[in-house]
Amino acid sequence: MTAQGTPEPDHEALGQSEAFLEFQERLSRAAAVNRSVLLVGERGTGKELAAFRLHYLSPRWESPLVTLNCAALAPGLIESELFGHEAGAFTGATRRRAGRFEAAEGGTLFLDEIGAIPVEVQEKILRAVEYGAFERVGDSRPTQVDVRIVGATNADLMALAGQGSFKRDLLDRLSFEVLFLPPLRERKGDILLLANHFAARMAYELGMTDVPEFGEAASTALDAYPWPGNIRELKNVVERAVYRSDSPLIQEVGFDPFRSPFAAKSDTKAKEAVPTQGSAGADALSRRPLTRYEDMPFKQAVRQLELNLVQHALKRANYRQKRAAELLGLTYNQFRGYYRKYRSALPD
Repeated sequence: MTAQGTPEPDHEALGQSEAFLEFQERLSRAAAVNRSVLLVGERGTGKELAAFRLHYLSPRWESPLVTLNCAALAPGLIESELFGHEAGAFTGATRRRAGRFEAAEGGTLFLDEIGAIPVEVQEKILRAVEYGAFERVGDSRPTQVDVRIVGATNADLMALAGQGSFKRDLLDRLSFEVLFLPPLRERKGDILLLANHFAARMAYELGMTDVPEFGEAASTALDAYPWPGNIRELKNVVERAVYRSDSPLIQEVGFDPFRSPFAAKSDTKAKEAVPTQGSAGADALSRRPLTRYEDMPFKQAVRQLELNLVQHALKRANYRQKRAAELLGLTYNQFRGYYRKYRSALPD
């Protein structure tokens, strides 16, 4: 347990891929330097685990590691949570309360989803970083503090700074080192290693006597999947496969727990039904012969190809955008970008 009762992450730093080992080497080098670090990565890549390793590999490892998920609090509560408050500072403040900065004295303060912090609170964090002092809410006396800040985000902080929603001065102070966590799809060779690890842990939890193994088809599917949810999604998929399997040899895995078992029957009935005017138009679009891209200017050809791919993926996925993204090997956010780009040309 860390300070403030935060549980440690439930998976270890496992990997043997070049991308994983290179990241761990950069993390170890950064841990030894008493400067702020930003961890940037997609959801599920293990930013919290990386923050824990940064702390415990640093000279501050014997001091507290305090965490705060900035996106989990209402904007009006973040200042009090970080800096504490005096009795009577606001309605309901019946006594003095220390904040996360004071709790992390001498150690590390991990600010997860740091991009969600309001600008007015960012100003106070900047002063704490620059001068090693802050004022509790409702107090005018400075409180000295020695804290190393580690921030994590999946947002583009540079873009937020350009929009004025993240202070550039604070970004400069926090970005002594910026570590980009590799997404799971880039960690070739680590997917099955992690899958076997999670499978063994799940089997132990369920009291199974045999260690599960993945058959050839299941292993191929795991290795080929793009993993938009990264390690967190892999853990869920593997644990679900172990729990559902009647044999230690797992032959198949399911990636979408929301996929209805009745969808296939519904699709069959829909095809047998007389098409409406709208659906007839969509069917006609899907039967349209491939465009001769070589007869088009380059930019027009690329645009037409992207549009065709999005249209066909949506149709194959029964217009479920998350599934269409998986079929194209894109993250959901990447697919949404293409969807918005071509929305006017897509069937309703």
